[in-house]
Amino acid sequence: MQRRELGNSGVEVSEIGFGAWVVGTDWWGDRSDEQAVGMVEDALDAGVTYVDTGDVYGHGDSEEIIGKAIDGRRDEVTLATKIGYDFYNNPQAGHGELPKELDREYLETAFERSLDRLDTDHVDLLQLHNANVDDVTPEVRDLLREWKESGRVRALGWALGPSIGWLAEGDAAIEYEEFDAVQTVFNLFEQQPGRHFVDAIRDSDSDTSVIARVPHSSGLLNEQVTPDTVLEDGDHRSHRPKEWYETGWEKVEAIRFLEEPDHADGTRTMSQAAIRWLLAHDEVASVTPTFRDSDDIAEWSAASEVPPLSDAEYDRVDELYARNFDIDRDDGMDVLRTSVDGEDIEAAGLDKRAASY
Repeated sequence: MQRRELGNSGVEVSEIGFGAWVVGTDWWGDRSDEQAVGMVEDALDAGVTYVDTGDVYGHGDSEEIIGKAIDGRRDEVTLATKIGYDFYNNPQAGHGELPKELDREYLETAFERSLDRLDTDHVDLLQLHNANVDDVTPEVRDLLREWKESGRVRALGWALGPSIGWLAEGDAAIEYEEFDAVQTVFNLFEQQPGRHFVDAIRDSDSDTSVIARVPHSSGLLNEQVTPDTVLEDGDHRSHRPKEWYETGWEKVEAIRFLEEPDHADGTRTMSQAAIRWLLAHDEVASVTPTFRDSDDIAEWSAASEVPPLSDAEYDRVDELYARNFDIDRDDGMDVLRTSVDGEDIEAAGLDKRAASY
């Protein structure tokens, strides 16, 4: 497993990370705590040493599971968590978004509780969870710097939005010197605003790294959601409109060349190719797929070692993306693409409108 540095923080992450929201909720399949701990242990054994959780995942359950799984192996793990949602004083309504709280007193309390659940005295990466740009005040940034200077946090990040967008927040994370990483939805089919952030990092000569989540586009690029798949109501992927999947299956067929078995440098599965496409960007430090089981861990962790995309393959993907993969139908996603108010998305020419959720 190859590793990359988060910004210039000195913190190294495995190129493939473990997105631990899956072990704290039943939104992507249900599993026992014992099974969840076993998944984390399998990931560590496969070299997946970057573990990314959050306090709101299962209202603390994910952090507790991760704490158990890394007991005795803490020095092997680059541990990340997120704070900023007040689930302590507000009920969860389905998959709805909880109120955010960035008051200093609340953040101090939330961070202490996260450390207790993780059974550690520090985290390697602490991220603000979906924080609105106007709420990340100088006072909030001062507090984050204090934690970093004290050694309780080694690197700082900003995890973006429950929906696709959040352009102003990502731009701020790149601009503010406190932040070493920005985490966003980014994949071969959903390239914005991830590509915008990559360009912004390059243009500003910033040290900020990108952490890419949802690399398989909610089951399309790992082909775990096919025309025959029936998604249960509680499955998080069921929130995607049917048009998204219908157009997505056509897009998958258009990029079959990425997994050709007679590839000159060896074979890649579609799942691995999707990860390799992201890793072709030097600014991407880690990719966090949603592992369901040990088979996923074995296949996707190996993506760090399979042949990278050639320049010709990368360019061909670019050309297809520019033509919307030659599909002229709407994918039904406009209502899910958003930023704080949508104006920054529109001003950037990304053709996305604001949404309430």
